[in-house]
Amino acid sequence: MKMITFPILATLVLLVSPVAYSYTTSEIASWCAQTPHPETCEHFLGGSQESGPVKQKPDFIKALVKAALERAEHAETNTRGLGTKCRNKLEKAAWEDCLELYENTVQRINMTINPHKVCSQYEMQTWLSTALTNLETCKAGFEELGVGGYILPLMSNNVSSLISNTLAMNKGGSPPNNEPKYRKGFPTWVKPGDRKLLQSSSPASQASIVVAQDGSGNFKTIAEAVTAAGKRSGSGRYVIYIKAGTYKENIEIGTKLTNIMLLGDGIGKTIITGSKSVGGGATTFKSATVAVVGDGFIGRGITFRNTAGPQNHQAVALRSGSDLSVFYQCSFEGYQDTLYVHSDRQFYRECDIYGTVDFIFGNAAVVFQSCNIYARNPPNKTNTITAQGRTDPNQNTGISIQNCRVTAASDLKGVTGSVKTYLGRPWKQYSRTVFLKTFLDSLVDPAGWLPWSGNFALDTLYYGEYINTGPGSSTTRRVTWKGYHVITSATEAAKFTVGNFIAGGSWLPGTNVPFTSGL
Repeated sequence: MKMITFPILATLVLLVSPVAYSYTTSEIASWCAQTPHPETCEHFLGGSQESGPVKQKPDFIKALVKAALERAEHAETNTRGLGTKCRNKLEKAAWEDCLELYENTVQRINMTINPHKVCSQYEMQTWLSTALTNLETCKAGFEELGVGGYILPLMSNNVSSLISNTLAMNKGGSPPNNEPKYRKGFPTWVKPGDRKLLQSSSPASQASIVVAQDGSGNFKTIAEAVTAAGKRSGSGRYVIYIKAGTYKENIEIGTKLTNIMLLGDGIGKTIITGSKSVGGGATTFKSATVAVVGDGFIGRGITFRNTAGPQNHQAVALRSGSDLSVFYQCSFEGYQDTLYVHSDRQFYRECDIYGTVDFIFGNAAVVFQSCNIYARNPPNKTNTITAQGRTDPNQNTGISIQNCRVTAASDLKGVTGSVKTYLGRPWKQYSRTVFLKTFLDSLVDPAGWLPWSGNFALDTLYYGEYINTGPGSSTTRRVTWKGYHVITSATEAAKFTVGNFIAGGSWLPGTNVPFTSGL
């Protein structure tokens, strides 16, 4: 995650004529003055054609979304045409990330204005948060590989500013704690068989397809099963049962593959392993052994592993950008950047996470419950458990670690005195992470948290601790940053629970994965 600044090539920024919506120039100037980027707002919304005034904030938000969508679509088309300008493999790798990320951005913005589905204020904030995260991830790929200084500005056309304006105007929606009225019963991607399957002693008989290396299933590789899932009819739950074994594969479950479940035989039995890394020429985004983007994903009983090792820097075991995704009784093994909670709403229960540097990172709205977090022995003698990546104060994202255990992995035991382990450091300006009622062993440094670089983000981050236990939980010697909080109010802590932070009451019951809604 090293930071490289490219020169801004203003002459290459692509602009088009403003889009005309339902307002006058004076009205739009008044509305735009309330946004963080008023000049961008007026440029793209300040058309002279009129078809009636904007009287209410929802009308203005709708106009902002339409402008953001138009610019995102233009950026996607423009990005697609830049592939031939890539001069080497590294630039090509970063460009490929951007193309995928712009496609997902267009999809997410479209979801906020889908005429066939009611979109709540909270859901709009979630999907727009993801859209903005995608654009930041696009830039990060070029930066971390140190390439593309001339290509990156060609993609820049104010999409981020328009999304940021929309987030600012749309903020304030409360997530539902109960099933929304427009969703009758369980979410449409859950079938009764799903709940039975989680309790079944013979999952092969109920799975949609079976993977087994010994030839006893439908396929010998997971990739073949995922390809088959893409050819299925309907959009109901599709269960891929993966029998015990070590599968050396890199798997991508794309946007169109919704409601997929990977069901293994348990931690350490069904293992998916890869070794891609930034040191090996991949972007962090594409280094993942398993990457999940299709919404409604469930993983259970699987070890996700990246064996690139600490010498190859960023090397992801699992990346999730799947909205409403669940991981139950899984393990994630790596060193730097093990678990990439990239975006959207995610829930992890009874999982094991191993790593050294920033090994739980990303910009999802994510809650970990009853998980074991294991710090390993790092080469540079410093561990940072989290690196949360919120870049906008109105994104409804963050990392919430509740009722978990933070302890030393076997290779760190006995040498903890020579290693400093911190709860997190601020990767981005508005980094947000909380530890709630979690056991913190003696390996946690008394300061608790580590700066990223100088005073960067120390005033704008939100780091909190609430009724943690264990020898590393004392807050008497913690950092004194403006953004750090010893949370004493249950009301404040409750903002980061399953029910409030990821609206778990509206979608987790259908998975039959156990969860605690509140504190």
